[in-house]
Amino acid sequence: MTVALAASLAASGAPDAAALPGAWLARWSKPRAVDRPLQIIHGIDPSGHGLSGMAQMVKTPTADEAAEAGMRTYADRGLGGVVCNVMFKDYMRSEPAWKALVAGINACRKLGMVAWIYDEAGYPSGSAGGLTLEGHPEYEAQALVYDPTQADPFRVRPAYEFTHASNNYAAARRYINLLDDRAVRRFIEVTHQAYRKRLGAEIGSTVRAFFTDEPSLITVNLGQIPESARKNVPIEDPLDPTVKALPAVPWVYDLPERYRERYHRDLMAERRSLFVGDTHADNAVRTRYWSLIADLVADRFYGQIRTWCRANGVASSGHNLWEEAIMHHPTLYGNGLKALSRMDIPGLDELSSNPDAVINGHWMTAALPASAALLNGGRRVFTEVSDFSEQMAGAGNAGVPEMQCAASWQAAFGVTDFTLYYGIQGRTVEQYRAYCDHVGRLNAILKDAKPDPDVLLYYPVRDLWAEYRPVAEPLDMGRQTERARRIVSSFNSLGGALTRNQAPFCLIDHDFLAGASVRSDGRLMLKGRAFRAIALPDGVALPPSAARVVARFEAKGGLVLRDAAADRLAGERLRSALKPEVRLTEASSQVVLGRFVRGGRQVLLAVNVGRSAYSGALEVGRPGQWTQMDPATGQLGSAGVTGNSIALSLAPRQTVLLVGPKV
Repeated sequence: MTVALAASLAASGAPDAAALPGAWLARWSKPRAVDRPLQIIHGIDPSGHGLSGMAQMVKTPTADEAAEAGMRTYADRGLGGVVCNVMFKDYMRSEPAWKALVAGINACRKLGMVAWIYDEAGYPSGSAGGLTLEGHPEYEAQALVYDPTQADPFRVRPAYEFTHASNNYAAARRYINLLDDRAVRRFIEVTHQAYRKRLGAEIGSTVRAFFTDEPSLITVNLGQIPESARKNVPIEDPLDPTVKALPAVPWVYDLPERYRERYHRDLMAERRSLFVGDTHADNAVRTRYWSLIADLVADRFYGQIRTWCRANGVASSGHNLWEEAIMHHPTLYGNGLKALSRMDIPGLDELSSNPDAVINGHWMTAALPASAALLNGGRRVFTEVSDFSEQMAGAGNAGVPEMQCAASWQAAFGVTDFTLYYGIQGRTVEQYRAYCDHVGRLNAILKDAKPDPDVLLYYPVRDLWAEYRPVAEPLDMGRQTERARRIVSSFNSLGGALTRNQAPFCLIDHDFLAGASVRSDGRLMLKGRAFRAIALPDGVALPPSAARVVARFEAKGGLVLRDAAADRLAGERLRSALKPEVRLTEASSQVVLGRFVRGGRQVLLAVNVGRSAYSGALEVGRPGQWTQMDPATGQLGSAGVTGNSIALSLAPRQTVLLVGPKV
């Protein structure tokens, strides 16, 4: 520990702070670039006058000096680096734009900053600004559509009209087929390989990851974006007004062959069941189909990209579309949890900086990638975070306390890597640095810690495979079966209740559950983690392989919480059933809790996402001296401990880290 740091700690009134490892305290005092947020900047302007309008650069004689001056504007605001790409104009074809990008990455290296590569001209990722499909129209996303008014109701056609490809805020552009291994290889060739060629040794050193943005199977109507926004979206590929909106499912050139190979059945003879039918046989067809789709998209898109990234020394990262809406997961990914588990750094898109969004449904956006990371044995989880919702509502920039609190609740779920769409305009250097310092301090303690949830929440995607009914109209629960509505309602209720009752949890699907083991002491073991409880949504039917694991778990004393519509688990009932080791003495639905373990110490992250103060205590299982740390101010000191109880007072939007004694 340096003399200056020791003096700082003494001045902060932290008599127990020296008990923490010096490496923790050094990073807390001066967070590293890799622990700080990254600013998303879409392109580096070769004119040298700005970075895509995000920050004004000082005019200098050379492109290298201009790039360094521009990157310094981000470093001065406390950022650790940037997420960037070659400029969208003349995408991948402009030599001045490539030279500007190279200069920007070189500047990052000189300044000790890191960079990620954003892999698309806008979104959704995969089209490479149209280059993937150029000369290869056969690689376009395909859909099997169903029109019962026709003598032959089935037809395979391109998936474009009425899909996310033509209804987004970036561009109306035809999209690739994520199920097509050839299409994905082409995307990697024209995107990842192009960056590798231009950036050389910077890939894997300064450049740490590739960011893929909202790829999906797209064969579903998500509805129109607001007309006020739509008129500003460029239409790169004209829409055909004669195309009829029809129920659709994803298709690929070798799907019937893969179906026959796996199931020894004829998909063409069974395809009607993908759209209609309520028999057990119909449900079985849908389950087989979506299981195959889930594996194909996980292997051919996410798996191919991860393989390339690992071979080139970088991480694969990105986030899915509509993480918060589980009914959309079958048609968008087959299995959203499985898809994200094929990323090195799975992520989320959090469009709101209103902190209480987490207790009002947004928990799912973070729980999904955080669970994927735990299930694939990883630690890092990323977020693309902004105040987009507030901006769209006319509320202007989110305040620093709200930004910090939004970061904290995501960190409580396990998020480690923060990439920002916050605008620098309208915020002072000091305000931006306060936010970035807050994130850096969170990561100083939590990034090397292991999340320690002890509750599993069953992710019922397999049940939804059987229930999902494609519709021509925008997908909503009102057009799905009663059982689907019951399952989704129960799943959402359980996740919300666990969040509001400070019970950290991990999502688990049928495949991961079937692979878990049960210890003799009644703990379910998964990736070296021990879980003491599993919550099952109302209406689910576990496949035999998973059901056997749950039966063994329960027989050994494991806690199985079965939600039912008439007896919903929430509030006091949930707390009474769980009997958590760490719990609030004064119940509050506005406190979010993260539990971690690092170096033999328990680390707790308590976040007040509400607008009123909280006063109470945390009951903990480990007595002794605890250190209390405030990431917003950098202050740390002794927590008020009485027996197994830690006094806890949180102002609105406040975050507190609590670090226990080493055991």
